[in-house]
Amino acid sequence: MHPAGLFWVAAALRLLLAAHVAAAFEPISLGIAVGAASALTGYLSYTDLYCRFAECCRERPFNASALKLNLQEKLFGQHLATEVILKALTGFKNNKNPKKPLTLSLHGWAGTGKNFVSQIAAENLHPKGLRSNFVHLFVSTLHFPHEQHIKLYQDQLQRWIRGNVSACASSVFIFDEMDKLHPGVIDAIKPFLDYYEQIDGVSYRKAIFIFLSNAGGDLITKTALDFWRAGRRREGIQLKDLEPALSVGVFNNKHSGLWHSRLIDRNLIDHFIPFLPLEYSHLKMCVRAEMKARGSAIDEDVVTRVAEEMTFFPKDEKIYSDKGCKTVQSRLDFH
Repeated sequence: MHPAGLFWVAAALRLLLAAHVAAAFEPISLGIAVGAASALTGYLSYTDLYCRFAECCRERPFNASALKLNLQEKLFGQHLATEVILKALTGFKNNKNPKKPLTLSLHGWAGTGKNFVSQIAAENLHPKGLRSNFVHLFVSTLHFPHEQHIKLYQDQLQRWIRGNVSACASSVFIFDEMDKLHPGVIDAIKPFLDYYEQIDGVSYRKAIFIFLSNAGGDLITKTALDFWRAGRRREGIQLKDLEPALSVGVFNNKHSGLWHSRLIDRNLIDHFIPFLPLEYSHLKMCVRAEMKARGSAIDEDVVTRVAEEMTFFPKDEKIYSDKGCKTVQSRLDFH
């Protein structure tokens, strides 16, 4: 932009920011400032100008192609997760009148990509991703640590979600370590996930809820191992091979935050998404991706050494990495 243009935009911004303070005492000041700012800029509305300098919750076209590319380039060995997440988010965001919020439950062992996918999803929904004011991350062991405070956590959770969805209808809520969440806490949000048009004047239908859990990892691994032992391709595993058993297994797992949860009982979770255990070839992909992210040249000798330092299971076959790609970054630091 020409220096003169920058001067006028800066002047307009100062007027708008001053108006925010003044409006608390004199509403007319806001109108005067907006008029002056429009005259200075010549074409920007108040909202357009303000949102150039501050994060705004605005409806914008969803870029499904960008999400697809992110998943293809950054997520390895997870054909089921890639397919379901792409279809679920694209379909939901293109629906102008959803009947309920989108609720996804991601399951699998540590290091298989659950947190990474939630980060990718957040970045494609709100430009600032996890740093956005409209993306909210809850970690069970940090935010809900004490079993004796379940009722308090339920009340706080309801107030937090109500307040944030009131401020931004397309808010995203991510719950990590669901397998460590005390049973009953998450049922507090059941009304917000249901098929209600509004609750106390607030619509939750455009919000997105994502649960991350290690629960069900044993069921997923067993299915993957059965395919491998039968000589069948991993990519041949379909969602129908896992999703029904996964939902039942999580519902009946006492070490799951969804144990006997009404969210499952009432079919309010739209998709149970399995993350398969990662093999040696996937670890090498993770190492290459980390090298690329660091701006380093890809050294295949280093890639091989890092991958071979990992430990694998089962004991005899040694097919799957027991930590997934979780320790790739720290191990790469040694090379």
